[in-house]
Amino acid sequence: MTTHSETVTIGTAAKQTVAELIRRARAAQRHYERYGQEQLDEAVTAVGWAIMRPDRNRTLAEIAVRDTGLGNVEDKIVKNHRKTLGLLRDLKGAISTGVLAEYPDRGITEFARPVGVVAALVPSTNPGATPANNIINALKCGNAIILSPSPKGYSTAAKLLEFIHEEFARIGAPRDLVQTLPSPVTRELSAELMKQADLVVVTGSQNNVRGGYSSGTPALGVGTGNVVVIVDESADCADAAPKIMRSKIFDNATSCSSENSVIIHAKVYAEMMACLAKERGALLTAAEKETLQKAMFPGGKLSPAITAQSVSRICAIAGLTRPELIKAKCLMVEETGTGRDAPFSGEKLSPVLTVYRARDFDHAFGIMRGIYDYMGDGHSCGIYSEDEAHIRRLAREMTVCRVIVKQSHTFATGGSFDNGLPFSLSMGCGTWGGNSISENLNYRHFINVTRLVTTIPEDQPSEEDLFGPFWKKYVK
Repeated sequence: MTTHSETVTIGTAAKQTVAELIRRARAAQRHYERYGQEQLDEAVTAVGWAIMRPDRNRTLAEIAVRDTGLGNVEDKIVKNHRKTLGLLRDLKGAISTGVLAEYPDRGITEFARPVGVVAALVPSTNPGATPANNIINALKCGNAIILSPSPKGYSTAAKLLEFIHEEFARIGAPRDLVQTLPSPVTRELSAELMKQADLVVVTGSQNNVRGGYSSGTPALGVGTGNVVVIVDESADCADAAPKIMRSKIFDNATSCSSENSVIIHAKVYAEMMACLAKERGALLTAAEKETLQKAMFPGGKLSPAITAQSVSRICAIAGLTRPELIKAKCLMVEETGTGRDAPFSGEKLSPVLTVYRARDFDHAFGIMRGIYDYMGDGHSCGIYSEDEAHIRRLAREMTVCRVIVKQSHTFATGGSFDNGLPFSLSMGCGTWGGNSISENLNYRHFINVTRLVTTIPEDQPSEEDLFGPFWKKYVK
């Protein structure tokens, strides 16, 4: 049992440790914020190369899988490369210092200004790609950044910083622009970092997100994923199935954007299930589903032992022995209910896909609504359809911030080379998901904007201009 005096000592030590990191970060940032756009962009490019250089990328991926036990090396290599490449594309030519925009007719000139020192809490599921994304966005805008990695992801973050500092030495950038909390990273250290920084960015567990919002520092957090995709009667099943499967199994489903449930219209149900089977999805029997549920959700909560594991590993843990299951790329379970009594309707973070059969689109919409009432509200959903009314109904009525149309969800939601979303590993879920942003986290969230305001010709309306139609309609 920890005594009061021990708690005070721990708290004081954490405060002093973080204060020194912040002091060094502020000193580096005060120098760095005087950089011009070309110099800022050079630092961004240096960090991009720090993770994308092939030998470094592989090293980071191998360390991540070895020490977290999550995902697989080859997919993490793809993720590190693709996410960083896409982000660098997004940032190329973007203005992040000096004059941001001018509006002469309004007498306003906008200046981009740094936020200062950013505290970034990053998850074990993406211990390389997520911190690199945050670091690049922060540096683009003239900030310093301090990471708070998950304990299992610490070694990956430390190696990433080693590579970044090598590149900083090459270009002459201050080393202390990018730092990390010392190991072991404790709750006290993370909490203190969030208190002392100027901006908090949290990707990961909802406990961490809530901690960011309650830290007293402006915070950007993201909501829980639990992506649901509808396949309606007009869908091309042969197109939908490989896209869903490729997305579902990527990096053993570590992504919050991985499909968790697919709702299939009854008219195409048999065809779609056949197409999913062709992509090596294996449907469990009712008895096998019950066996898997006991292993995946002991006490009603998702087991960490299952998270981001391969199908063969999941089968071994659950005691599923049918060869067709062990050889599959993805396990599929049929479901009808939603909520706590139907745990397969929640986020699974594993290559396990829940399948629903819908009578019609209204029924499919209702199932999706029930799932998001349970988990994942605000994040995003997907649809395979040729019916524009169905597609737009989701955008008008479903409480999600992104509706992904006929695309592999994992790759599309966080930005893709064939859609216009910003490349990101942190997807805001709006007020529906308890977040302050409803878009993909991007560099614009890492700047303050100062507005220079000058006078313009007066534009004051008369009461008749504003109230005339209202008076004529309601005031006799």
